[in-house]
Amino acid sequence: MRIVGCDLMDAKTETWLLALRGVIAIAFGVLAIAWPGLTVVVLALRFGAYVLVHGVVTLVGAFRRREDAPRLLARILIGLLGVAAGLVALLWPDITALVLVILVGAWAVVTGILGIVAAAQLSGGWLLIVVGVASLIAGVLIMLNPRAGAVAIGLVIGVYAIVAGVVMLTGSWRLHRLTSGSAGSRPAGAGA
Repeated sequence: MRIVGCDLMDAKTETWLLALRGVIAIAFGVLAIAWPGLTVVVLALRFGAYVLVHGVVTLVGAFRRREDAPRLLARILIGLLGVAAGLVALLWPDITALVLVILVGAWAVVTGILGIVAAAQLSGGWLLIVVGVASLIAGVLIMLNPRAGAVAIGLVIGVYAIVAGVVMLTGSWRLHRLTSGSAGSRPAGAGA
């Protein structure tokens, strides 16, 4: 395993960015489930804030870490898509329910696919593949029944965000253990 100098710094940055994304996702998911009956305007604002922050954090992570071109491109696209979708939802909060469903569903499907592509480039990136699959499933469910209403959309998004957040926090914890040397290393006994 190669963790020296700048690589260790990149891994630590990646660890806290992944943890931050996880915490934000869980907080958003809990809010979406706790208040599912909010108006479309409030749902659009919550969604906009979530994907804007997610997009910015993803872009920061993409530019702070040295990666191969396909993974870097996938992360940049995920970040830009999040920023664009977030700005649309925040700047146009009185968006109609159907347009919001299409925006949410499309964002979830595209970021799910791009997330799977980016995670597939990593050895041991299966946790991030789970996040991508969860996003893809949530987007498909939303787009299959766009007239389900804001309550159903809020619940699907909420469950997805909590699952994704837990997986991101787990991945962050695993990365932290890997980079801190505590994964699989035990102190030698007195007689060793």
